[in-house]
Amino acid sequence: MTEGKVTPWDVSGTIDYNKLIREFGVEYISAEQKQYLLELAKAKGLQEHIFLRRGLFFAQMDLSEVISAHKAGQSIFLYTGRAPGGSMHLGHLIPFLFTKFLQDLFDCNLYIQFPDDEKFLFKKDLTQSKVDDMCQSDLLDVASFGFNIEKTFIFRNSEFIAHMYPLVLEVSKRLTFSQARNTFGFTNDSNVGMIHYPALQITPTFFERGFCLIPCGIDQNPYFLLQRDFAVKMGFHKNATILNKFLPSLTGPAGKMSASDPSKALLLSDDAATIKKKINKYAYSGGRETLEEHRKFGGNTEIDVSFQWLYYLFEEDDMVIEQIKKNYESGSMLSGEMKALFIDKVNAFFSDFQARRVQCRETNLLRTYMYEGTLAKAMWERTGH
Repeated sequence: MTEGKVTPWDVSGTIDYNKLIREFGVEYISAEQKQYLLELAKAKGLQEHIFLRRGLFFAQMDLSEVISAHKAGQSIFLYTGRAPGGSMHLGHLIPFLFTKFLQDLFDCNLYIQFPDDEKFLFKKDLTQSKVDDMCQSDLLDVASFGFNIEKTFIFRNSEFIAHMYPLVLEVSKRLTFSQARNTFGFTNDSNVGMIHYPALQITPTFFERGFCLIPCGIDQNPYFLLQRDFAVKMGFHKNATILNKFLPSLTGPAGKMSASDPSKALLLSDDAATIKKKINKYAYSGGRETLEEHRKFGGNTEIDVSFQWLYYLFEEDDMVIEQIKKNYESGSMLSGEMKALFIDKVNAFFSDFQARRVQCRETNLLRTYMYEGTLAKAMWERTGH
C-alpha cells in the first residue's frame, strides 16, 4: 500500500497514526479523559458518543486543561471549520457531529469558520465566484446539524475579515515565514496569500478569553501547534484540540473519502437509489474471492469499508456490532449482506439529514447562525478584542 501523506490540504495512502502522534505533537486520549467526558454526558442525559467510545476521536492536545477548566467552572468555547467544497460527503460529517455533542456537553459558544480565502488561494483553478457558489451549499449543510442557535456563530472569512482584522494583525506579527515554511512546507512557488493564511485559521482561537477546544481532523493540528507559541504573550490561553482519525474512502482502506470523484463518494445530496448503487459498486470488500472461500475462511473486517463505517458511525449497539463482526469473520455473513446493512443505515441517516436541510432552508435558519442569533449579533458588533 502507498505510504500515507497527511497535510492540512491532502490526506492519502495508508495512515500510520502512531507516527502522526509523534510528528504532530499530540497524545492519545487517556482513559481518564475519556471517562470524564462519558460520565459528564451521562450526568447531562446525553448518549455516550460512539466516536469517543469506539476511538474515532483518538488524540488530543491539552484536553486535560479544558477538563480542569470545566471542573472549576471556567469559560470554554469551541471552534471548528469547513473549507468550502460544494459537495459535502459522509466523511465531512464527523467533526460536526462530534462538535454538536461537545456543545451540548459543555453548553458553550461555538465558532464555525468557512475559510473561503484558503480555498481560493490554495486551488489554482478556482475563481472567487466558484468558491462563493461552493460556500453557499456547504453553509446550508453545516447549519443543518442542529447546533445551539443562540450560541453558534458561522462566518466566512472574506465577509467577516474587517471585524477580525485587529486580531489577525496581532497573530500575523507573531508568526514568522520560517515557522510557516517549516510547518507547512511552503516553497518559492507558494503565493503570499498561502503563506499568510495560517494567521487566519489561528485567529478564532482568540475570539474569547476562555479555553478554546478545537474538534477537527488530526491533519489540521499543525495550525494550532503554532498558536501555542505566542498565545500566553497575547493574554490568552493556549488552545486545545481533540482529533479524529480518517474513515476510509469508499473504494478502499487507504486515505479518506474524497468528493473529487463524486461517483465514488457518498454525497449528502445523494438519494437512496444512488447510495445503494455506489455502495454495491464501489464499497471495498473484506470478503474472499469466492463464496466457497468466504464460507470457509471468513471476511476481514479490518479492511471492509462497510463494516468500518458501521462500526465507527452507524451501529451504536455494542452487542449488535460484535455479532456482525463475528458473523462476517466466520463466513456466515456475506459481503453483499454487509453492504445491505450499510446501505440501510446510510439511507436512514441521509433521509433525516436532508429533511433537516430542507427545514433549515425554508426557515432561513442559516441567516440566524450567521447574522441574527445572540452570538452572531455580538460578533458583528465587535471592532476588535
